[in-house]
Amino acid sequence: MGWYFYDFANSAFSTTVVTVFLGPYLTAVARAAADSSGRLPFLGFRIVPGAYYPFLVSISVLLQVLFLPFLGALADYTHRKKQMLFAFAYLGAFSTLALYLTGERGYISGGLLFVVANLSFGASVVFYNAYLPELAGPDERDAVSSAGWALGYLGGGFLLALNLLLLRKAGDLGLSQLQAVRISLASAGGWWALFSFVPMATLRTRGRGSAVRLPPRERLTTAGFRQLVDTFRQIRRYPQTLWFLAAALLYNDGIQTVIALSSQFGQEELGLPVSTLTAAILMVQFVAFFGAFFFGRLARFTGTRRAIAASLVVWIVILLYAWAGLHDAGGFFLLAAATAVVLGGSQALTRSAYSLLIPREKESEYFGLYEVSERGTSWLGPLLFGIALEVTGSYRTAILSLAVFFVAGLLLLSKVDLRRGAMEAGNEPPSRG
Repeated sequence: MGWYFYDFANSAFSTTVVTVFLGPYLTAVARAAADSSGRLPFLGFRIVPGAYYPFLVSISVLLQVLFLPFLGALADYTHRKKQMLFAFAYLGAFSTLALYLTGERGYISGGLLFVVANLSFGASVVFYNAYLPELAGPDERDAVSSAGWALGYLGGGFLLALNLLLLRKAGDLGLSQLQAVRISLASAGGWWALFSFVPMATLRTRGRGSAVRLPPRERLTTAGFRQLVDTFRQIRRYPQTLWFLAAALLYNDGIQTVIALSSQFGQEELGLPVSTLTAAILMVQFVAFFGAFFFGRLARFTGTRRAIAASLVVWIVILLYAWAGLHDAGGFFLLAAATAVVLGGSQALTRSAYSLLIPREKESEYFGLYEVSERGTSWLGPLLFGIALEVTGSYRTAILSLAVFFVAGLLLLSKVDLRRGAMEAGNEPPSRG
């Protein structure tokens, strides 16, 4: 049960901080600090305040690409997966709490705190995911992974609902809107820290009892990057793992792009107010809770690969509806509900399926590779969306263009045999592929 609660804890950061509050907050802080020309000094350049937060996200993702291989190796070589999980969990949580202290012109301190928090979030997720093979056998892994994702959506949704209520009642409580936002940001750090106590107290590291030896004349500081290169070479021995990783990177890119740009689509194409968009985001958190459990059960009967494939078909239908049939707020909520049903399921089953296809005792290494690879391709979806919008001038065509990621992912997934892949990696195969 303890493992589940880390999803419950850290999802507050994803939902309250990254999805809803921090982008507008830091943009407002940056705008207040801009000079008379309306520009802001940033890393030797002068940028418009609206570009500040996207640049921070890009920097934090780049740092994850650089550091996660080293951190995965450190966990494998020192056998300190639990210690590293919670070191980064609390570094991220306290950095998020400290966002409350950023003043009206504290765009630099706020930006640095976010970069540290987001890097810490990504690092902690690598070690958290690496626990999955220790906690469940091949036939229970879908259910365990789905329960974790479901609790994550529940935790993120509860805190977001409280923060939106605080924002609405700020005047009655004698708070300005800015103070309410700062309290909301800090609350995500407090939530993350508080509920991380549950897995910290209950998780036990199983498997080998000692650290892996470093090769002769190898240093820990370089082992991570050497290990990443070795992993790319070794993964060719596991063709099913390679096919699955390629498929997952494609359709996950589509998923993340739909999540990131759906509010922009609703605002620009449908003219929906921010209140409607925020209500839809909140609804997604709670519907996704049930969706994750639904797909966990579906995988038990159909097999994990078929359940993932079914979710990708639904994603394609969602995009077709957005292109052809979406015209008002009611349709947008219907679209958000359908997205929520498949959102948790497709991500949870991807995690559990991938855990079957990685060699034993290399969980941190391979989940580090997964995180690095995912971030290395995360620019493709927004790029395709932007090009389609530029060429056609239509948000509907731009959103439909993302279907290519789900179609390509579905085609690659059809080549994967999970049972065979698990045996190639030296793992017990699931009863259904």
